[in-house]
Amino acid sequence: MEAAETTEAGREIEKLLALHPKGFDLSLHRITRLLAALGDPHTRLPPVIHVAGTNGKGSAAAFSRAILEAAGLSVHVHTSPHLVNWHERYRLGVKGGRGQLVADAVLADAVRRVAHANAGEAITVFEILTAVTFLLFAEHPADAAVIEVGLGGRFDATNVIARPACTVIMPISLDHQAYLGDRVELIAAEKAGIMKRGAPVVIGHQEEEAARTVLIETAERLACPHAVYGQEFLAYEEFGRLVYQDEFGLHDLPLPRLPGRHQYANAAAAIRAVKAAGFAVSDAAIERALVSVEWPGRLQKLTDGLLARLAPRGSEIWVDGGHNPGAGQVIAETMATFEERDPRPLFLITGMINTKDPRGYFDAFRGIAERVFTVPIRGSDAGLDPVALAGDAEDAGLDAEPLLTVADALAAVGRVVDEDRVVPRILIGGSLYLVGDVLADNGTPPK
Repeated sequence: MEAAETTEAGREIEKLLALHPKGFDLSLHRITRLLAALGDPHTRLPPVIHVAGTNGKGSAAAFSRAILEAAGLSVHVHTSPHLVNWHERYRLGVKGGRGQLVADAVLADAVRRVAHANAGEAITVFEILTAVTFLLFAEHPADAAVIEVGLGGRFDATNVIARPACTVIMPISLDHQAYLGDRVELIAAEKAGIMKRGAPVVIGHQEEEAARTVLIETAERLACPHAVYGQEFLAYEEFGRLVYQDEFGLHDLPLPRLPGRHQYANAAAAIRAVKAAGFAVSDAAIERALVSVEWPGRLQKLTDGLLARLAPRGSEIWVDGGHNPGAGQVIAETMATFEERDPRPLFLITGMINTKDPRGYFDAFRGIAERVFTVPIRGSDAGLDPVALAGDAEDAGLDAEPLLTVADALAAVGRVVDEDRVVPRILIGGSLYLVGDVLADNGTPPK
């Protein structure tokens, strides 16, 4: 797909960005008004699996989609943000096949119609794009829809779905404190806002007891049938296989295609969510899903491409958009697992925006990363200065050097490893914006 600004839909969205404020203004009255002007498309959706959480919600959405498609069902999927093109936010289901990113002309038409219905009223672009989700998903038949929350839950623009087939709350940790609160129990209360009275709830793996308590208490108050990871269901590795267990029995499954032990719990939450939503899926369908699932930009391995070729020959290159301390922890644990299997020096190429916690992210890599190269976020006013970011890395006990581009950083890795004649492992991340730039420059955008 072409760069967003050269597509018809991209140009329509750029017009909206020039007219309306960037960022979030958490409220439901504007999206409700706009949807009413469009004929309330959110009331005409197929059964919805609604997914919130700080980390893992995108993976849960990807697993849910893969399981449902492997069962022969058509699935609409809404995720945000996108990595390279706006179209990534809208995947339309195809009966008996894999869903496809929305066609450019279809998206452009939907954006124009929603903008026209808004009639110049005050609104955020995210709210307009969420209304586009509901319009597209209502106008194109499908068997199911998986909708990822943008920010928080209670006042997120997606939270107008009155009766989801299932709500899912994935791991909660500190992030977006300015909007959601500075304690995990406050953030959990915001995420729990997507629960609807009597609708099934799946609570994914929670490291924080305070978060789990808030989620369970909310589900009980709303009389929601709920299943909690580690209580009603769980997953673990045994003899190179994934064992999923719930009160209905055991499933002996292949390990997920997505790397990292944290994906076991993410896959388990998706399996339970699909079941709780009322879809009958076979073990064979779940097996096919686990070995075929895709989630770009999240521990995605770059094997070729324009940027990848700049790295030292034989380098193992990973990109991941995780950007908060919780994400840093699971990514670092995965890198440590890779090190046990195939020892290599780990180099980080990191860029972050100013709403994140760099020190908390870098702390997870102490004793694991050989060196950090910090880079700017291209085209973002919110990007952290690489010099300041390198200081955060050094405060976390890491050797760090600021540079101007990812290409410069890859060259710098080459200079370091040439001295020792070793083949490195490189992790590019810290921001989904940086990962999007890397995938675009590499010539490997999500499809």
